[in-house]
This record gives sequence, C-alpha cells and structure tokens, in this order.
Amino acid sequence: MAVSCVRTSSEQEHTPKLGLGNSQSPLIFNPSMLNLQPNIPDQFIWPDHEKPCTEAPELEVPLIDLKDFLSNSSSPSATLEASRLISEACSKHGFFLVVNHGISEELISDAHEYMARFFDMPLSEKQRVQRKPGESCGYASSFTGRFSTKLPWKETLSFRFCDDKNSPNTVQDYFCHALGHEFEPLGKVYQEYCEAMSFLSLKIMELLGLSLGVSRDYFRAFFEENDSIMRLNYYPPCQKPDLTLGTGPHCDPTSLTILHQDHVNGLQVLVENQWRSISPNPKAFVVNIGDTFMALSNNRYKSCLHRAVVNSRSERKSLAFFLCPKKDRVVKPPRELLNSITPRRYPDFTWSMLLEFTQKHYRADMNTLQAFSDWLTDKPI
Repeated sequence: MAVSCVRTSSEQEHTPKLGLGNSQSPLIFNPSMLNLQPNIPDQFIWPDHEKPCTEAPELEVPLIDLKDFLSNSSSPSATLEASRLISEACSKHGFFLVVNHGISEELISDAHEYMARFFDMPLSEKQRVQRKPGESCGYASSFTGRFSTKLPWKETLSFRFCDDKNSPNTVQDYFCHALGHEFEPLGKVYQEYCEAMSFLSLKIMELLGLSLGVSRDYFRAFFEENDSIMRLNYYPPCQKPDLTLGTGPHCDPTSLTILHQDHVNGLQVLVENQWRSISPNPKAFVVNIGDTFMALSNNRYKSCLHRAVVNSRSERKSLAFFLCPKKDRVVKPPRELLNSITPRRYPDFTWSMLLEFTQKHYRADMNTLQAFSDWLTDKPI
C-alpha cells in the first residue's frame, strides 16, 4: 500500500550517504524484461517512509510570462512584477513556471522525438555511451552500477554543454564521436536546444538578480561561459508503481534547472512537509533553484526537495537542462546579500568540487549542500 502524502519521519533522510561503491555485479535494468515479472526486484523497492503517495495535491506555482521581458521594449512594471513573483516562489520552495519563453514549439517537439528514438534503441546500442563510474555524462540504466539499493525506475542520457566560443559544438561533437555520424541530426537538435536553454537561463538569471536586489547583470555575468549538463529522462511503466520511484527525493546540486515534461504526470515537490504535484504544461518550462544558486543567494532562495513517480500505464519522458557555472569559478554570494544579520552561510567552493562530491562521495538528497560544506572543512580550496 502506498504511504500518505505527508512525510512522517525524516530521520533516515539526514543520514549521510558517503561511500557509494558497489562491489557486487550490478543489476541490468531492462524494463521490457522486468515488466514480464509479477514483482520488481528488491533493489527497486523504497523504504515505506519514501514510497510514493497515491494522490498528491497540485502545487500552486507562479506562471511567469516572459514575453515583455524578452522583448526590446519591456516595461519596468512587467519586469518588476516578474521579479516579485520569482522572489515569492524562490523564498518558499524554489519552483516556478515560465511561458512565452521564446523557445520554438518545433524545437521542443524535435527534442522529445529524438529522445524517444534514443530510448527505443536496443539496450546494447544505448550502452555504447554507458556512463562511467564517477562521471556525470553518458547513458545510465537506473544507476545500477553506482547504487545497490533504492534504485530509480528510469533510464537517462546526460551530456555536457559548454557556452564557450572555443568549443562551439560540444553537444553535436559528443553524439558524433560517441555514437557515429549517423547520429549527427540528433546532435544538431540537442546542440540547438542547449543553446536555447543557455540563453533562457541567462535571462532568468537577470530576473533573479533583480529579485535579490543586486544588479541585473551580476548573475548573468557569473554564468556566461557556463559548463552545464543536459539530461534526457525516460520513466518506463512499472507493474508496482506504489513500491518504487522514478527519481528519489533530492535537491538538485546544480544552479538552475529548466524542465520540460511530456503529457504524463510525475513531478512532485515537498512543500510544508507534504508532497505536491506540478502537472505538465506543454507551453511552459518548470524552473527550480538548485543548491549552487542557494549558496550564491546566501540561503535566501531555496533548493527544494523533489522527486518523480511512475505509473503502471504510461511511459513518461522529460528534458532537463541543469545550468552550472564554469567549473573553476568560485561560488560565493555578492556582498549585497551579506550583513551582520545574515553572515555567510556556506564556504567558498567551485562547481567542480561540488560535482565531484555528488558523483563520488554522496548521493544527492535534501542535505547535500550542508554535507558538502562539512566535507570542505577537510578539503579546502
């Protein structure tokens, strides 16, 4: 039986998850085979206090219309209202929606179409770009090579995007080199998609700067030449969806996530100790704050716990762009956000250090940033 939507215990969630090695032979996650069995393997069964709830009420998130802001003639009142709505959302839970974002429907559709084609390939073909231990990019079938318990019911393909004039085609080159030149059309689509996401991210960073009372260009400049991650998520149907999760409860360690969902429900956010759903909206992107930006804002804006649930009827897919700074850029809040009442909350760090921590030492959860800060005391910059 699925548990209630209200979380009753958080004791286990505060337990550090260091030492992630898996000495046993990893389980092969092949949904077409696993779904022929009456039950799912024990490795996919989550503890009772983390099992999905049967019905999650809808989370009210602000809908930010970017049409005026993105135009050359944006009015001060429209910009002020957008920054006010973002400030309110990010102070509470860090999630909001953006519409009239300037990304073409055709590009979004193509990105979803090529994602479906990739995950429809035979497992052996997808494994040609298998994600290696300790790395953040490549194909992963439920992270079976990394974890041995609480496995997510999903497949992912992650790849790097660099907003760097010296590396203008990072994504396209990745697909051609890793899978062959027949995948060049796929690489071109995701190159264009990532460039559009990077542009949109920088515009959102302008609004975040205004909402925090720093200059409009401060965070935009910080994330120019960003070294980001794009991830394709595929959640197959599951015969026991009440026992497992598509993605476990976690806060994104990155700076900003821009997510596009298909038509199937699955995203849930923990707000006031209750799981709430954010329904798909084909014309909107879901945006949320990550741990790195929470540190940049000196804890004023929240990186909120969220997860993905699965169902027994329909597959679910989503496109996630994770904005990250250049790996050697030092993450620290602007002086406008520091005073005697609100001193520094987190030590200086670089994105490369936090990335290493989450890939080699810690399984991302609601305490990642604090655990990372503690870890830094033994590994200073």
